[in-house]
Amino acid sequence: MTGTIPTREEALELFRRYNTSESLFKHALSVEAVMRYIARKHGEDEEKWGIIGLIHDLDYEMYPDQHCTMTEKILKEEGWPGEYVRAVISHGYGICSDTEPQSLLEKTLFAIDELTGLVTTSALVRPSRSVLDMEARSVRKKWTDKRFAAGVDRSVIEKRAAMLGAELNDLISDTIMGMREVAEEIGLKGNPAQ
Repeated sequence: MTGTIPTREEALELFRRYNTSESLFKHALSVEAVMRYIARKHGEDEEKWGIIGLIHDLDYEMYPDQHCTMTEKILKEEGWPGEYVRAVISHGYGICSDTEPQSLLEKTLFAIDELTGLVTTSALVRPSRSVLDMEARSVRKKWTDKRFAAGVDRSVIEKRAAMLGAELNDLISDTIMGMREVAEEIGLKGNPAQ
C-alpha cells in the first residue's frame, strides 16, 4: 500500500477545508459512525473504515459536477493510500464513477451512503426527533411513501444492500445503531422517552 495512512484529525481538517455545509458535515459524521459500527461487527479496521466514511463526499460542496473526480485528485495530491482513494471513489459507482465496489468496505460504504439520509429524515419526523429510540420498522413504515424523503431512491438502497449481501432490515438496523453513537453531533439525540 503506497501513500501515508491519514489520521482522523487529518481527514477532518481536509474535509473542513473543502466544506462549510453543516448538513454535509453531519452526513459525513453519520456515514463515518455507521462504517465504524459495521467494521467492528465484522472484525475489520474501524479507523480505516471510519476515515473513508468521513471523507467520502470531500468534493461534493465545491465541485458537485465533478463529484468523486475531484476527490480522487485531491486525495492523491494529499498522498493518501490508493486503497483509501479507490474505496472513496467506489461509492459513486454508476453515478459519477466507474470504480465498482469490490471489498466489504467498499460495498458497505456504497450501501449505507443513501440509507443514512433516509434514517435521518425518518428520525426527524418522530415525536422524539431521535435515533436513540428508533428501530428499523420505523424506517420501513415510510419505505413505500414516495412523497416521504422523495430524493432518496429506495430501489438504489435495495440494489446496494443486495450487492453487499445484506438483508435490508439488518442494514437499516446497523445504520441506526451506528448513528446512535453520534446522535448528539448529528442533531438526532432529540428527546427520547426515558
